[in-house]
Amino acid sequence: MNIIINTLLIVGILSQFKFMDKLIGAVLTSGGIVAVVVGLASQEAASTLVGGMMILISKPFNIGDTIVLKDNGLRGTVKDINIHHTVVETLDKTLIMIPNVKAAGVVGMGGAGFPTGVKLGTDLDGGYILINAAECEPGLKHNIMQIENECDKVIRGVKYCMEISNAAKAIFAIKKKNEKACKTLKEALKDEPAISIHLLPDIYPMGEERAVVRETLGIELEPTQLPAAAKSIVINVETLARVAEAIDERKPSFSKNLTVVGKIKGGNKPHVFMDVPVGTSVGDLIEMAGGLDGEVGEIVMGGPFTGKATTLDAPITKTTGGIIPTIEFPDLHGATMGVLVCACGGDETRMRDIATKMNSKVVSVARCKQAAEMKSGALKCERPGNCPGQVKNSMQFKKDKCEYIIIGNCSDCSNTVMGSAPQMKLKVFHQTDHVMRTIGHALYRKLRVSKSVDQLPNGK
Repeated sequence: MNIIINTLLIVGILSQFKFMDKLIGAVLTSGGIVAVVVGLASQEAASTLVGGMMILISKPFNIGDTIVLKDNGLRGTVKDINIHHTVVETLDKTLIMIPNVKAAGVVGMGGAGFPTGVKLGTDLDGGYILINAAECEPGLKHNIMQIENECDKVIRGVKYCMEISNAAKAIFAIKKKNEKACKTLKEALKDEPAISIHLLPDIYPMGEERAVVRETLGIELEPTQLPAAAKSIVINVETLARVAEAIDERKPSFSKNLTVVGKIKGGNKPHVFMDVPVGTSVGDLIEMAGGLDGEVGEIVMGGPFTGKATTLDAPITKTTGGIIPTIEFPDLHGATMGVLVCACGGDETRMRDIATKMNSKVVSVARCKQAAEMKSGALKCERPGNCPGQVKNSMQFKKDKCEYIIIGNCSDCSNTVMGSAPQMKLKVFHQTDHVMRTIGHALYRKLRVSKSVDQLPNGK
């Protein structure tokens, strides 16, 4: 089996080079049999892995081709290929259906990495596909660029998801500030009565899935509830494009779109890279963007809020959204620090890491009053983007003799912290400060924009 997998990996990589297409096709079809291993493992993780390898080559088989089934070695004939399944008939006339999206190894590309084939298995009974086009992490641009440049592919993905999940409508949730992308969507959707646009304010975290549900449908979900409770599925832009590729091209999901931005030679403008092979090193991508511009404080993999420090030799994954080399950290010379942990930003480990890099001493840790702990130990915000206040935590930090506090809160929570902490002589850092200063973005302190925006007539 290892030999088969390794062979498929090599062939899949080589197939990305156009000059290899004919050679690979000739090898695979020699003898009139397309030798394709179809992953049908019982466990989800194994099925996704092997299934992804099954279609490493774009359109590896057609109706009438003979393929080999991985689990039992049975040989069968491809009888049908539709948006839902590839149907294979074995020699004893048994029909086996292989889900296309699942077999392609498509997962949520926005960060969670949940298998999309499983998510689309929900029968929405006329509900909604909600498209997370917020691209909420500051500095990242690849989702918005995909809408601008590949809008048709994204919309095809939306329609496929609607059909697979039995959804009657779809809504793009996108920040109003992205004028070009909004204009592109409006034009593309003018003859699509079932798909509309909902404009979002430019605050963090409008891309959190329960925030998307609240903003688009007006339904406030509990932290323990999934969007399915509102007859909806939330899928981000890149994931939709991968669904379209899996169905239209029978192409596996083994590449990633991402943004490289920060302390890069030539300036801090974002560099967007599309279809980067999973496993490419952070260092290689930084070199592609121009190389590091001198000494850096750290390299963040992901976004400023939810990303973590990484190294040059670390590989990217299907959920890597950004690579951000930052300026160096300020030296606080051992000053006492309080850490306010929020569900919308870094966890306590990440916050302590930043505090250490600033040469401070953590003497107090508190949790945002809206951060609810799940059974898994993860935190979820009770009302993402809407904060009732943080005075109690500021008082605790003052009592614990903190000179500074570091926060990782959303836009609104940061605003409420700033309403109390400075009055208590507490100096405030946000965990994103070093990133924001690097990329030329406003720091997260006072909320200076409205939390509501005017909508398009009839969502168009």
